[in-house]
Amino acid sequence: MLVKVVCAGGGPAGLYLAILLKRQDPSHDITVHERNPEGSTYGWGVTYWRGLLDRLQEHDPDSARAIEDASVRWSDGVAHVRDLTTRHRGDQGFGIGRHRLLDLLADRARALGVRLEYESELTGPPAGADLVVAADGVHSALRTRHAQAFGTEITSGRNHYLWLGTTKVFDAFTFAFTETAHGWIWAYGYGYSGEHSTCVVECSPETFTGLGLDRADDAEGGALLEKLFADVLDGHPLIARPGAGWLNFRTLTNRAWRHDNVVLLGDAAHTTHYSIGAGTTLALEDAMCLAEALRTHTDLPEALAAYERRRTAELLSAQSAARYSARWYENLPRYIDLPPHRMFALLGQRHSPLLPYVPPQLYYGLDKAAGRLEALRRFKRWIGPRAARTLQTRSAARRG
Repeated sequence: MLVKVVCAGGGPAGLYLAILLKRQDPSHDITVHERNPEGSTYGWGVTYWRGLLDRLQEHDPDSARAIEDASVRWSDGVAHVRDLTTRHRGDQGFGIGRHRLLDLLADRARALGVRLEYESELTGPPAGADLVVAADGVHSALRTRHAQAFGTEITSGRNHYLWLGTTKVFDAFTFAFTETAHGWIWAYGYGYSGEHSTCVVECSPETFTGLGLDRADDAEGGALLEKLFADVLDGHPLIARPGAGWLNFRTLTNRAWRHDNVVLLGDAAHTTHYSIGAGTTLALEDAMCLAEALRTHTDLPEALAAYERRRTAELLSAQSAARYSARWYENLPRYIDLPPHRMFALLGQRHSPLLPYVPPQLYYGLDKAAGRLEALRRFKRWIGPRAARTLQTRSAARRG
């Protein structure tokens, strides 16, 4: 069916799709165009969980082994609230440097015969391509060119966040909540190598302006954040990427993921709030799904339609979890004064559609009881979405 495939974007989604398509049929002519120089990338480390590693193993054992060997792992979560600390055992998580991940995928793609063209940006579908893959991120030039056909919508979150690195190597997924005279500011930290960790800092707009972060230059802002999180950094510096500033998270959705022979992949198709740590996982799963659709359907339009149907359905739960997770942090004062172990328990339940509508102490008690009784667990899973829909409808009616 396919002879020539052109992919815009040399991130994890585009590279992994090229790997899978070459494994399916070595005769495919596949080129990946990346607008940045080779070896340059934004971000620090990315997270993933065992389930992704198992799926990578099924699709390409060689790259799966390389990624696992280059990753660090943890199983604990730690929350620091004021001068109190609580630690919980959880599922095993993994961290890997984004730069390292891209190197591994690029090496694997080249070994299979994929052409990688760096400092090469596609702004329109090239002539002669059977399939054009827009994997060029949230600011995709290919998607923007046909924004009306894709039905692109972007909404901005309320809180401000900043993506940083640090030489402090966290031994667990670490949350640090610091109270200031202008409200709370918090950080998420996780290791991704033996020398570095990612540290994402977030706060409300009121705290952002109250602390003067809207007016501070990089050095002033960095010094203030190092002071605010001194207890968890243990004297290590925070490292900013040149030119990276504070942002509001942009949730991107598309009504359609395909137009003619152009198909969207990864962040070009969808984004989910960073607090659920799923962006890279979802992008790689997009690539797996698209490769499978192209393998099982001989007609290209049918394959692209099947890919779109399946992935939009599969993403519903992750997108819902991301929305509720972002809302949890936007309403942090509702939970922060609970005893730390209870606050951390509800932090783990932040994806629940019921939690915003139930008093936190009551929800904690119900959740603890549900953990002991299977019948109550089933009832909670059944009643949560229904109650949330009813309460949301009533709230919208009152606002109207």
